[in-house]
Amino acid sequence: MIYLRLFMAFLWVGLTSFGGGYAALASIEQQTVGNNWLSTEEFADIIAISQTTPGPIGINAATFCGAKVAGVPGAVCATLGCVTPSGIIVLTLAVLYRKYSELKPVQHALTGLRPAATGLIASAGLSLCFATLFSNELPRMFSPDLAAALTLFATALVILRVFKLNQVWVILGSGGLWAIWTAVKKFCLKL
Repeated sequence: MIYLRLFMAFLWVGLTSFGGGYAALASIEQQTVGNNWLSTEEFADIIAISQTTPGPIGINAATFCGAKVAGVPGAVCATLGCVTPSGIIVLTLAVLYRKYSELKPVQHALTGLRPAATGLIASAGLSLCFATLFSNELPRMFSPDLAAALTLFATALVILRVFKLNQVWVILGSGGLWAIWTAVKKFCLKL
């Protein structure tokens, strides 16, 4: 029964997520955390893993969520649920777009979808930001861990936006720096 529930949940994600993989994250969070399949922290971890693996983040997240909930069959069900609607919709829209793309109402509708998709991405980003920076693993305020996490966040943001460094290096560097930070902290606590 969990396989059908996973398929239907991610069918809904695939059906209602416009704007690409990042726009699907809010819906995936709603389906997984909302159904108590994952905690907010587990969801944040899955998004981090999905971001670091090749492929579309929305489909990767669906696959990892399905695997976390029900193993390999759960991953297959979640992934199929996620991609089925988009496959059908994209094929249908491709035919219609080719035929009607020059019409002004079609152009206006497509223009209106852009801000909504941006809002969906921002919502998912804010949820992920709060889950990452203010999770149970990090003390809430005025702690060295929170200061380190905020510093790492700001540094990664600047490196990615200003210096345009490949995100793989930023992810690997961030993971390595946090591992060093944790080791130094544990060492200092033993003193």
